[in-house]
Amino acid sequence: MATRHSVDECLEQCQSAIDYAQEQYKDAARQEHNNAGNFSKSQLMLEDAYNELDKLLLSANEQQREQLHRMRLQLQQMQNSMILLGP
Repeated sequence: MATRHSVDECLEQCQSAIDYAQEQYKDAARQEHNNAGNFSKSQLMLEDAYNELDKLLLSANEQQREQLHRMRLQLQQMQNSMILLGP
């Protein structure tokens, strides 16, 4: 079973990845991809956070799964936005 601490830690990691990705998304939209390195890095951070979240889902209880599922949707939405903007 996932501990509350591990779920909170995972959610924080996911939120940090989303926040960083949003910054890079805004920069890329303004600068027309002059900073492709950070853009790619933010995509990798989102993917890593998504993978960690997936692992934690396997041992989470129902309430934790709900929290993690909502975060998963946010991660997917940010990933999709970045894909559509492109590097």
